[in-house]
Formats: sequence, C-alpha cells, structure tokens
Amino acid sequence: MTSVGIGDRAPDFSLPGTDGTDEGRRTYALHEFGGRAVVLAFYPADSSPVCTAQLGAYSDELDRFAALDAQVLAISPQSVGEHEHFSEANGGFGFPLLADEAKVVGDVYGVLGPLGFYKRSVFVIDRGGVVRYAHRATAGLTFRPVDELVEVLERVDP
Repeated sequence: MTSVGIGDRAPDFSLPGTDGTDEGRRTYALHEFGGRAVVLAFYPADSSPVCTAQLGAYSDELDRFAALDAQVLAISPQSVGEHEHFSEANGGFGFPLLADEAKVVGDVYGVLGPLGFYKRSVFVIDRGGVVRYAHRATAGLTFRPVDELVEVLERVDP
C-alpha cells in the first residue's frame, strides 16, 4: 500500500480514544472534524520520554492550535486504558489520545517502521480534508515543534 502524502485526501478512520470525562472514552472519526484543520500526531508509545515531551508541548500550547480552529489528535498503538493512565500521570492532555491497537491507521498513513513500530509522524490536514504537511521521523528522537505546525496551519488554512 502506498503511504499518504501531501496533496492526498486524508483517509478517514474511526478509533476509540480518551475524552477527558468520567466515562473516559469514545470513538473518534476523522470525518467528524470536517470543516476544521486537523493535526494528526502519531507517536510510538505512552510514557516514553520523547512522546511525553511532545504531547506535553502540544497540550501546553493548545491555545495556538485552537486560535486557528485546528483539532489535535494523538494516535499510538496502546489501548485506551493505557492512554488514560498515561494522560492522568501527566496531568491530562488537551486533546484525545486514540488507540490504534491493530496499527491499521498507522499502516494506511505509512508510519510503521520495518519492525512494525510507529515512526513519530505528524500530518496537517486542511479544512477540506487534504494533507498539506507530512513528516515521518526516521529516528524519532525529536518531534516537530508547535511553531512549525502553527506556521503550516497559517499558510494552508488562513
């Protein structure tokens, strides 16, 4: 399967995730955010140092994404229960953590490495559902900064 690239229509998906309520979970579909920009942040694992720093940075500056009417969705292969524990241990994140346990969405977006692990990757999808930015890390020791993602959002969805 070919991976998703810039200019492609973003493939829809439906995944369970955290929602920050007492019930703690719900199912999210990409199409439900139609008319809004979406930042898809694929990350390898809950509770790893770089993933924790990445999601913390995105959550700390969530108001910058919100000012551009952009929804952040973070996706990894752990279960919703593991996501809830990770989120709670870090004071909560301002966006849902989605569980791609079967790695189906990761495969469609081309973020699986040779051993089947997620590559740290970020996609920016415009209001019309088209991928306008795609970054797949090879080593995953760093993450795309908020400034870079906000700049992309400002350029493609002013």
